[in-house]
Order: sequence, then structure tokens, then C-alpha cells
Amino acid sequence: MVCLNPPPAYAELHALSNFSFQRGASSAAELFERAARLGYSALAITDECSLAGIVRALEASEASGVALIVGSEVQLDDGPKLVLLASSQPAYSSICEVITRGRRRSAKGEYALTRADVECLHAEVLVLWPPCLARVADRDADAAWIARHFAGRAWIAVELHHGVDDASTLAGLQALGQRHALPLVASGDVHMHARGRRALQDALSAIRLGCTIAEAGHALFPNGERHLRRREDLAAIYPAALIAETGRIAARCRFNLRDINYVYPHELVPAGVRAIDHLRQLTLDGAQRRWPRGIPAKVAGQLEHEFVLIEKLGYEHFFLTVHDIVAWARARPQPILCQGRGSSANSAVCYCLGITAVDPEHGNLLFERFLSIERKEPPDIDVDFEHERREEVLQYVFNKYGRTRAALAATVIRYRGKSAARDIGRVLGLAEDQLDQLSMAYAHTNADLPLAAALRERGFDADARIMQRIVALVGQLRGFPRHLSQHVGGFVISEHPLHTLVPVENAAMAGRTIIQWDKDDLESLKLLKVDCLALGMLTCLRKCFDLVHRHAGLRLDLASLPQDDEPTYAMIRAADTVGVFQIESRAQMSMLPRLRPVTFYDLVVQVAIVRPGPIQGGMVHPYLRRRQGLEEIDYPQSASERAAGHGESRIRPVLERTLGVPIFQEQVMKLVEVVAGFTPGQADELRRAMAAWKRKGGLEPFHDRIRDGMLANGYEESYFERIFEQIRGFGEYGFPESHSASFALLAYASAWLKCHHPAAFTCALLNSLPMGFYGPAQLIRDARRHGVRVLPVDVTISAWECTLEAFSDPKDRGSETCGSDFGHDALSQIQHKSIAAEAALTKSMPHALRLGFSRITGFSEATAQRIVQARSERTFDDVSDLIRRAGLSAGERARLADADALRSLSGHRHQARWDSAGVDAPIAVLAGAALNEEAITLAAPSLRKDVISDYASQGFSLRRHPLSFAREALDQRRMLRARDVLGSRHGRRVRCAGLVTVRQRPHTANGVTFVTLEDETGILNIIVWAALASSQRRILIESRVLGVEGELQSSEGVQHVIAHRLLNLDALLAGIGPQSRDFH
Repeated sequence: MVCLNPPPAYAELHALSNFSFQRGASSAAELFERAARLGYSALAITDECSLAGIVRALEASEASGVALIVGSEVQLDDGPKLVLLASSQPAYSSICEVITRGRRRSAKGEYALTRADVECLHAEVLVLWPPCLARVADRDADAAWIARHFAGRAWIAVELHHGVDDASTLAGLQALGQRHALPLVASGDVHMHARGRRALQDALSAIRLGCTIAEAGHALFPNGERHLRRREDLAAIYPAALIAETGRIAARCRFNLRDINYVYPHELVPAGVRAIDHLRQLTLDGAQRRWPRGIPAKVAGQLEHEFVLIEKLGYEHFFLTVHDIVAWARARPQPILCQGRGSSANSAVCYCLGITAVDPEHGNLLFERFLSIERKEPPDIDVDFEHERREEVLQYVFNKYGRTRAALAATVIRYRGKSAARDIGRVLGLAEDQLDQLSMAYAHTNADLPLAAALRERGFDADARIMQRIVALVGQLRGFPRHLSQHVGGFVISEHPLHTLVPVENAAMAGRTIIQWDKDDLESLKLLKVDCLALGMLTCLRKCFDLVHRHAGLRLDLASLPQDDEPTYAMIRAADTVGVFQIESRAQMSMLPRLRPVTFYDLVVQVAIVRPGPIQGGMVHPYLRRRQGLEEIDYPQSASERAAGHGESRIRPVLERTLGVPIFQEQVMKLVEVVAGFTPGQADELRRAMAAWKRKGGLEPFHDRIRDGMLANGYEESYFERIFEQIRGFGEYGFPESHSASFALLAYASAWLKCHHPAAFTCALLNSLPMGFYGPAQLIRDARRHGVRVLPVDVTISAWECTLEAFSDPKDRGSETCGSDFGHDALSQIQHKSIAAEAALTKSMPHALRLGFSRITGFSEATAQRIVQARSERTFDDVSDLIRRAGLSAGERARLADADALRSLSGHRHQARWDSAGVDAPIAVLAGAALNEEAITLAAPSLRKDVISDYASQGFSLRRHPLSFAREALDQRRMLRARDVLGSRHGRRVRCAGLVTVRQRPHTANGVTFVTLEDETGILNIIVWAALASSQRRILIESRVLGVEGELQSSEGVQHVIAHRLLNLDALLAGIGPQSRDFH
């Protein structure tokens, strides 16, 4: 009987993951899974001048049981390629510092390192040198340099891949090692986990090189050997000593990424004072300001509970840092509006420090949602700042802690269907027009269409060999990291230089630096992150407060707005919420007349209930029925409670505010504590599992624990099933109550301003775009319906931003009357407000809204400022005077003329075009001479052409709605106006048409598409079922003017049309571009 020797032990010391962008063709998870199957003892992930993927490698290592060696590959500008391995913590920090140096001195995505940079590496950094063919002549010099600087910790990496003469290559490297006393080790230069990724690796190489695969030639690897090979195959290629050396090197690499030493900054604590004492004092000072008559006992107890936990977990400095940033923002000469949200709103300490605005005295806070000993992970404090001033906050943090100690977290930008298809198609030789069509086949609008059908629809033969190759490669590339970008505002701040923890590199935006880890990496390693986020509504509110103060003399802020204002709540109940934070979407507007908020807590529920969690968990309809008195409110009892016969239930305090239905994450957490005996930490584990189960699974282990606990406490099986289905629903994204309450504060503030100061509110909205669901056309139309007089852009009056000006007679220069075709949207559909009433409301408005130059497509702020500066010196005599003094180029003057912004100087836009086109600097011989040219008078454009030009230059018109010009043709097709549809009875078959302004297909809607149509009398909400959306898909997603045949449905103040047939009516409005904002 033949006894076969087992394959030798082997550790791969040189492998790239797909975080070596456009080089590595496999993920760390794939590499470690295969390494485990092959019996490798260790695997080094050595991405090129990067540790961006090393935390994912750590997680894959822990899941597979194969040891991770942390390293990086670098190509020196004046020397060889080296592979650096971290044998210890100091070695790891040294590698981080070298990567940081190479990245910081270069443009984003590049690096530059020299011999001098690596010569100062820590003595415990291990160095592998894989000699390459490009530097054959320099091998002895390179070997001598390596032996001189890295003696005792350097190896020649022998990488054999069935080349032309591996035996000769090996012999040459052995001789080289003997000459310079450098040992040899086997290495794989791994670029993929399996040979089957060869085609993708070729494609990635071509993408990196900017050529087709056919043109790449020798830049591609000659074969597929750069994968994780079987140990038996390696033993047949390498001498046993070289394979054994891999194990000895791996044994020297004792560093574990979990052991990095992160220390939070300490300088915010005065000398001689303990951090917890300083935090306590600041908190209690803030509490005294919040409650000048004394801190409520409930809050005082909560604060003490939080102080103990914060000190035990060592997070005092973190709270002090966030407080410092918020305090600095509010102390600016022009204060920056800011507010904390998320789970931090569960903290009474955060409220007292002024970080959050949710009052713990009246709220239903659950601190364990924010911080827990059992969870042992950093707290998450998100603070929103005005989006136009957030950069000031970021630079304050950079300046306070320095570039070496503060940086933004990264965001990993990954290949999606369209980008992957475009890159793969390009390297396989498709033309640009074909790439456009190919990427559209992968668009999200085709998500419900089989890929083969989407390709055929775009003119491709899905069965062709080239298309099968493209589809296969796109499928492999989707989800791969493409490059690093910057997080929206997550800061990592350290007591010591950050490059001792993680490499730092330049961001694309000047003045910013980022670490190479994203938020998931930070969470995995339990590093603290301060989130300084940007929120457009805060910018809008600040601008609106300033406008109200400037024009009405009222000083307003979030804290001083009147509470429980009935006109505001009446407006909200009527779904008149265009532009209002969080409650302006189609789904929210449909819910408002049914939920009918009358208090702030109703608004908190409103914000949270229109979310995938409550919808998928079946909580919405039970809550509404109970609220309307159509269903009995029940609080199930345990067996002991039923036996006692007192009608008491421990569930009542948890769910009473939401009528026995769990709406918020905190309620689910508290509920499992009450009914299943979970500890607060275990309840938070459930929350985390709920958030991740769609991506990673993980809810099933809780199924039996919850069931066993509930049955042991005497609850019925049916109630357990109901609860667990609701928990599943929260896996689709449910809101914490603290988060919803924070948003509800801004929702109420924006609604109050819209209700009582509509001109200022709309002006602020326009000056804060882009944000929200609606574009300028819908916002302006809504404002005019509320009686706001809107005036056009005018070079003799306008500023860059929109402004308010004293109301003047409609006959005055530059004014626009409010035409009757700008009728009604959500509120008017319910209240049927008359045109006469609107006209009366207009007369009561003290200020008109003047549109700014910012509303002109393609017009720059710098040009607008030149116009304003020249105008401030003296008024313009004519177009020629404007052009000369403001220094307008031909393109700038053309944009002004096309936008009809020269009307005060030239009249209509045709004349303005002519007048501005003829203004040029005279030749030298005629300078100063009087030129008497005959005046040319051109005919004015038609109203239709004016409106089309308005849309082309600004995206809206103050004259008439464009659909009014197609009304005769629509009448011939028996298409009703929106107001006539909405005045019809429930169940009537209707035909209607309008401009598409919004398309929505929420992933919780099971393929249903929601479309908003707009005509000259109002808006219509259309529901397109999945079957019709599929059969008429291109009409649905491509039409600018959409015709609908369907049935009107009316219920509880909500009206919509169920579509039965769709029609593309674009031909009726040639010249009007797409107006739709599509959300998915």
C-alpha cells in the first residue's frame, strides 16, 4: 500500500484583494474562504499602498480560521517593488505612516514613495522583495540596498507562475540571494482566489490602463496562475525550504489588528480636573438653563444613570468633543443652526449639553438604544448642521486637532450595474452609443425586467457570445470597490497621530483628508466617530428666520416658535405640505389626512409610520383603525396577569402612546424585555440583528429565545407570532422614536413657517436647493397658490439668491400676475379654494418673492456678483451699458436674454437677444467715436414660445402652464383637467394627462409605481400596478407628458387614479424637456 506524504504547510505572504482597485479580482472573503479550503496556515493581504480593505480581511480571517498577516505592497519611484509585513504593533504603525506619507504628497488615488521613505521603517517591519523583469539590470544593486537596510528581516520573494523558464528564474534568484546573503521564500503574487477570475482580472487591468483588453497586450498576465494554488501544486514548483520559510515568516507576524491602541483626545478637560467631573459640570449647567426652576426628579435620575455608564465605558472625552463642536457652531458671529439626532436623542446628557433637542422630561427615552455596557461599542452621535456652512465646522475640527490627528472617515464607492456595464463594455470594445444603451439596460428602472429582455429592448442580442461575456463579467464586477470617497461628515479624532492607527490620504476636495477605513470598519474595531452631517432644511430654516427678521422685524429660532399652533396643524392635516421637512412625500401626504395630527407626538408618529419597518410589519393599518376608533385597543396579558383578574398588562406602559402597536425601535426593544425577559443589552443585540438581517441574516436565533421567553411568561403563541412578524418588519428599516422626534421638531418648524410666512419660506427653500422632493417649478407654483406674488429674474433688480421685496402694483416693472391656470394642488384638491380667494390672499401679502440669478440654468454666481456690483454704482442705461460695465461674455449675455432677464432694458427676449448680440468692443480706430446705428425692432415671441423658453432656461414659467397650450388637443382626446378629475365621484372611469413631476417606486410597494402628474389646474396622483408598469414600462419611465386612462379612488380625503392604460403624449409639447424627479 502506497502512503502519500501530506502536502507541506504553507502561508501566502503576497496577495491583493479587490481593494487594490482595478488589480485584485477577488474579495477578502473569497480569498480566505479558499485559503481555508486549501489548508493554508496564514494569508497576508498586501493591497497596494493601502489598508482600505484590511478590516474586511480581518473579519474574513476570523470567520475562516486562517490567520491574517497585515501588509502592503509599494512600488518605489526610484527603486524596486517591496511587500511590507507587520510583525508587531510598532511595525504596523510604521507601515501606516509610510502609506500616509506616500498618499499625502500625491493627488487622490495616487502615491509617491522613494527609498528614503522606507529606509526609516521600524526594525520590526518585515520586507519581501519580488524581483521583476523590468529591473533585471538593477538586481544586484537593489539586493545590496535591501541587504544593507533590512538585514535579518528581508527576503527575496520567489514568484513562479509557469513562465518560460521557471527553473532558470529560480536558479538566478538563488544565486542572487547567495551573493547578498538574502534568504528566499515562496510567494504567489496572488490577484484572485481562483483561476476562474482570470477574465475579470484582465478586464480590471484594461480598465486601469484605459484601453481595451485587445489593446492591453503584454500588460496582461500571460496565464491564470496568480491565484491561491493547492499546496500539492506549490510543492511541485518550489523547493521545500522556500515553502517552509513561509511558515517561519508567518510565525514572526504576531500583530493582531484588534490590538491597535486608540486613545481619544484629552485637551478639552481643564488641568487637574477629572473628565467625568468636567462633563458633569457642563451637563448640570446646561440642565439649569433647560429647567431654571429646578431639574425634574426623573431627569436627575436619568442623568446620574448616564454619568455612571459613560465613566465606566470611558466615553467622557467623546461627549466633551461633540459639545465643543456644537458650542463653537452656535457661538459664531452668525450662529450655525445645528441639532443632534439619531440614537443620541435618547440621552439626557446630550439634551442638557445642547447637542439634541428631545426633552427627556416628556419623551420616552431608552438610553440603552444609545449606549450599553453589554454592547461594548462606541456611541453614535449624529449632529446636523446647515449644509451650506458645514464646511466651516469641518475646518474648525481640522484646525483644532490638526491634520495629523483628525480626518474624515472614508466611504467605499462600489460598482453598480450601470457603472460596471459601462466599464466592461468599454474594455470589450463597444462604441460609446452602445455603452449608453448597455448601461440603460442595467438601470434601476429595469430592476423588475429580466436582464435578457432589457438587453433586447436596447437593441442587443442577449444570446450573442460577446453579450454573454459582458453579462458574466458585469455580474462578477458588481459590488466590487471602485475607489474611496469621503464620508458625509464622520470624523475620527485621536490623541496621537492618526497614522499610528490607519493610513491617511488626501480627499478629492481641497482642504480635507480621509482615513482609509469606512464607518463599518470603524464600528468593527470599535473606534469613535463624530458625525458632523449636513442638512438642507437647517439651511432653509436659518435663511427663513433671517428673512422674517429682516422684513417683518421678528426674531425667531427653533426654541421660540409657538407650539401647538392650530392653523399649522390644520394645514398639515390637509396635506398642504409641499416643501415641509419629512412630510412632503407622496406617501406622507396620503397618510396625513388619515392620521390627522393634532399634537407634536402625532407628528413624531407621522414621521416614523411611513417607513418600511411599520409598513412591512403590518403596524400601519391597525394603528390607524385604533386611532379612528374602528378597532379595539388591546394590551395582551401574561398568564399571571390574566389569573389576577385586574385587567393590568405590563405591555400597556410600553405601547400605550401608540395605541398598543409598536411603531418605534425603542418599543420593540422594551417589549422583548417585558414579555421575553431580555436584558437591555440583549434587546439591543436584537435591534442590531433587525437592522442587518436583510443583508446578513441573524434574526432566526432570536426566534426561539423570544418564543421561549414569552411562553414561559404565559403569553399566547398567537401574540408571539404577531410580535415576531413586526420585528421582521423593522428589519426593513424602522425609525427610533428619538430620531423621529428630532425630525418632527424640524417638520413642525418648517410647517409653521410655511403656514405663517409663505413668501419667506419659499424664498428660503429656493435658496437652499437642491433638497427635498420638489423642484423650483412645484415650489413656486405652490407658493403662488398660497397668495405669494412671484416676480421674475431681472438684471435691474435681482440678486444671486432669491429675495423678498415690498409688494408693488402688478403694473410695476417686472411683475407677473398670478394667472388662473395655476390653480390647485394637495390642499386645494381637498378644500376647493376659489381663484377669487387666492386673489384676495395675494393682496394681503406684504412682500413679493423676487427670483434670483441662481434660477437661470448654467449662470454663475461670479457673473451675478459682477452685475450686482456694477448696478450698485449706478443703474444701467441699456443692454450695452450692462454688458460693458459687468464684463459679460457672449455666453453670459445669451443666458440672460434666453431667461428673459433683460426685459427691463430691452423688452421681450427676441429683442434682448438682438441687442445683446451686437455689443462688442469697438476697434481701436473707432474707440470713443459716436456710432449712429439704425435701431432694429423685432417681433415679440408668441406666448407658447415664451413659456417653452422659460422652461428651457429655468425649468419653469411664471406665465402659463405649458399643458394649457395642448389643452385643445387633450380635449379632443377627452382628457379631463386635474380639478375636474378630483371633483368626480369615487369609482368614476377617467382620462387625464399631465407633465410628469415625480416617479416613485419604493421597494416596500411590491413593484407599484407612484406617479405625480401636473397640469394647468393642479396635480394628480397616479398609481400604476406592477403588471401595467411591466407591460408599458418604457412609456411609464420615459414619457414627459403622460396620458392615463383609469379609475378615480377617493377615501378619507385622499384621492388618486388607478391607471389601466398609459399613453406617451410627448408630441403635444415638443420643446419641453424632462421635468420629473425620480426616486426609488
